[in-house]
Amino acid sequence: MTNELNSLLLLIISSPSGAGKTTLTHRLLQDFQDLRFSVSHTTRSPRLNEVDGQDYHFVSQDKFKQMVDAGEFAEWAEVHGNFYGTAVHEIARAQQDQKAALLFDVDYQGARQIKAKYRDAVAVFILPPSMGELQRRLEGRATDAPASIKKRIGNAPEEIRHYPFFDYLIVNDDLQTALSALKGVIQAERCRRWRMAGVAEELIRGT
Repeated sequence: MTNELNSLLLLIISSPSGAGKTTLTHRLLQDFQDLRFSVSHTTRSPRLNEVDGQDYHFVSQDKFKQMVDAGEFAEWAEVHGNFYGTAVHEIARAQQDQKAALLFDVDYQGARQIKAKYRDAVAVFILPPSMGELQRRLEGRATDAPASIKKRIGNAPEEIRHYPFFDYLIVNDDLQTALSALKGVIQAERCRRWRMAGVAEELIRGT
């Protein structure tokens, strides 16, 4: 599917748990008013300070499976023992509201599914500076049980192994530096010829 979304930029941001993709996504939304965050559905329990409908749509496994069977997801996957999915209506809503970009905070499985459906989607993978730092961040945020942290650290190498699939790799050693790099990706992708062709054609016609 090429150009069917017109100028809407589908920006996928993935990372191992704890590498900082959620923090970077929130910062992007603060700095770019024409971006929309795609709120995923999940079967996991809310963490402290997470808001239903804002951070995630928290649903039961039965409800999630009903949505899968009804074809309501653009992508879905099982991650760390829980299910996550992006509803198709999130993309339609961004188009209707004339947003410039839609941000997806998904794992590599979700990224592959979105790119399979929308090949012009842009995929960015956030890397931690080291595995030791990744563990420190997971333990420091104090939102997961020790068993969950162990599982997430154990899964990280397999997640990172999928880096060749992504269009951009950004190391989140310093948050501000990583944020600047991510902003650069957005600005460059907005200038793609096929996204800007309409502007050039209008100038040619003198309109």
